[in-house]
Amino acid sequence: MRAERGLSRLRILGIDPGTVRLGYGMIECHGPARVTYVECGTITARARDERPARLAEIGRGLRELLGDLKPDAVAMEEAFFGKNVQSTLALGEARGVAMFVIGDQGLTVTGYAPATVKRTVVGHGRATKDQIAYLVRALLSMRRLPSADAADALAIAICHARRGMGPALVTKTATATATAAATARGRAVR
Repeated sequence: MRAERGLSRLRILGIDPGTVRLGYGMIECHGPARVTYVECGTITARARDERPARLAEIGRGLRELLGDLKPDAVAMEEAFFGKNVQSTLALGEARGVAMFVIGDQGLTVTGYAPATVKRTVVGHGRATKDQIAYLVRALLSMRRLPSADAADALAIAICHARRGMGPALVTKTATATATAAATARGRAVR
């Protein structure tokens, strides 16, 4: 199915990792200047569960999501170093689970610092969550404001489309996708 989309369209999944909620947002990129909304939401684990159980639940949800949406590219917020060491470690664990699941599906992840995402999408690195949500809604012509986690994930996907999606990357990704599809057709069904 990916090969049928041709060289000019690419599905980008943005991920805002967390140990209770993982925000996701899928856009379709029609070259570096034009993006359209596909889907967004959150994968949620029960806050009262222990962290390993929450991470496992989020990992299972992400695996299912990747199977349903079939992204061509994945972008994720990079870990940032805040004053709370425990929060930084938890974010790193959530990113690790997401990276494992994504890598297990044969995809790679491009990381972006939060300030880079804000600068690329909003125009400055100190944008609030509300500003991000309103601008994402406007850029993608969405009828409703997405949740904060989903808006952040969509902003990450838009950032990837604007910063990482030159013609060479579109061609490279489409070629890799066509090669993977041809390889998959040659594989025996398990």
